[in-house]
Amino acid sequence: MSTYISLINYTQDGIAAVKDSPKRLSVVKRLAKNMGGKVKHFYLTIGEFDLVVIYEMPDEATAAKFLLTVGSVGAIRTKTLPAFPEAEYREIVAALP
Repeated sequence: MSTYISLINYTQDGIAAVKDSPKRLSVVKRLAKNMGGKVKHFYLTIGEFDLVVIYEMPDEATAAKFLLTVGSVGAIRTKTLPAFPEAEYREIVAALP
């Protein structure tokens, strides 16, 4: 399972309907599960980004489908980072020449 971190901002439509965002989050969690993934952590943030979501997906293609599906609603814009957990980080660094 691959881990991803999405940094999210509401669009104008998204912030106008912010009271509906908990319902949208529940839909997103179900979508992730149906795609073989899982939303691990969700945070409301203050500053440059409105939300941060950490989730797992089976592969990059599934992550792309997930993001395109969520983004197509028009309530958010995302910047997404693939993330490596500590164990993989240690393996990567240990394998450096």
